[in-house]
Amino acid sequence: MEDKKRKGSGLGRGIEALFADNAVDTSKEEVHDLAVDAIMPNPYQPRHQFDESKLADLTASIKESGVFQPVTVRRPNPEINAYELLTGERRLRASRLAGLSSIPGIVRDVSDEEMMEIAVVENLQREDLTPLEEAEAYNALMTKLNLTQAEVANRLGKSRPYIANYLRILGLPEEIKNLLQEEKISMGQARTLLGLENKNQIPELAAKTVKNGMTVRELEREVARLNSANHKGETKRSRVVKTPFVKESENQLQEHFGTKVSINSTNKKKGEGKIEIAYMSDDDLNRILDLLNVNLD
Repeated sequence: MEDKKRKGSGLGRGIEALFADNAVDTSKEEVHDLAVDAIMPNPYQPRHQFDESKLADLTASIKESGVFQPVTVRRPNPEINAYELLTGERRLRASRLAGLSSIPGIVRDVSDEEMMEIAVVENLQREDLTPLEEAEAYNALMTKLNLTQAEVANRLGKSRPYIANYLRILGLPEEIKNLLQEEKISMGQARTLLGLENKNQIPELAAKTVKNGMTVRELEREVARLNSANHKGETKRSRVVKTPFVKESENQLQEHFGTKVSINSTNKKKGEGKIEIAYMSDDDLNRILDLLNVNLD
């Protein structure tokens, strides 16, 4: 279906203008009638879950009054009338449910990098993402756009520790990430589980947390108890006392990689040692290798 020009002129630039989905100025940009079936999902959409009741309400509103706010799209191939969605996922889904054949839309010329950033920032502004989706979004920005944690934090107006804390939960086992996605455990509980030194104990403790409705404070005490029990029987000589410099270096590396990092001396006289970076899955390993700029292909 050929898109039909409706009104307006010009195309604004700047990332703020690109993702400001709630502030589209239709007097300055061309609004087209776009075939609903010609619009493909945003490949960088970080959100996987949509509130069904809110979607039903929006569908009813669209059936009654139509779509007032245009979606924004880009045309990946100028030779054909097919589009990729930039913003307006809920409106597009609701329009399909309402049986509409077309939807008002603004066509913008954006790069893959801008498209990804638009998708992430739009959802973060609306607080539509689950903690796991938010963590995956930050990781995607880092790996796809080759950004550091500090650069992601700066672009999104977040602190670096905030970004690092979210990235850490990607190191959880898949079954625990599913509990987080399904909101059976909270972000605070997920972070606390990462404090377990014996990672094999995480699934059992997570199940106990859900079953008993443990608070974060109760979970912290249980993690401390289990860690203490794991050290029982150690002699004072066997315990390694790390210097403040080593501890601070571990903290900085953990923030950078979003997972537990240990620095251990193997020969103090020669100044030799090793750095151990923990990973919880193949995907987590690939994420860390990307941060190290290691290509195994």
